[in-house]
Amino acid sequence: MGEILAKYDVWAAIWVTIQLSVFSAIGALIIGTIVAVLRVSPAAVLRGVGAAFVTVVCNTPLTLLMVFSILGAAFILGLQLSPDVSTNAFRWATVVLAVYHASFVCEAIRSGINTVPIGQAEAARAIGLTFSQSLTQVILPQAFRGAVAPLGSTLIALIKNTTVVAVIGVADCAGLLSKITENEGASMPTFLLFAMVFVLLTLPIGIATTTLSQKLAVKR
Repeated sequence: MGEILAKYDVWAAIWVTIQLSVFSAIGALIIGTIVAVLRVSPAAVLRGVGAAFVTVVCNTPLTLLMVFSILGAAFILGLQLSPDVSTNAFRWATVVLAVYHASFVCEAIRSGINTVPIGQAEAARAIGLTFSQSLTQVILPQAFRGAVAPLGSTLIALIKNTTVVAVIGVADCAGLLSKITENEGASMPTFLLFAMVFVLLTLPIGIATTTLSQKLAVKR
């Protein structure tokens, strides 16, 4: 194990995985919230757009989206996010992870919206708030409180799904593990090392979101 740590930059791979997780999670939260708003919009067209996004993205394999981002968007269509090959792959991986998990964030937030009593929205309209005002000031704050646990589960899934980015050449933990296995052969200690990395990244999130969801639970 010491030889592996000395020969390969494991810490750099872990840092890449952390960066992917953070940037993708931020993007997924923003996009997912917007799509959730579309799905509960009073306009049928906007609801259709939101539903179409969730249906298409959820039912498309993440690996396929990841490969399409490089082979289709980057090389065939010429949509380069950076002139540097490795940076371009990292940025496309971030975009794909954010878009893919945004559909799950959307459903988590929508489930939180469904927990808000309809009387809250009616009261907001009664005092003269518009749809956007009642959504941002009354409904969404309560919805996020009810969606903490599913959002935590989505974040954990996102972190584990960063392993898919190895297929487009991003030097994350999965990519380094593949390289080590190819050069040094399969080794149980090596697999356990990278498995422990993901346990350490995801376990605190699961504990934190469970505790937070219990504290923020709205008693009705």
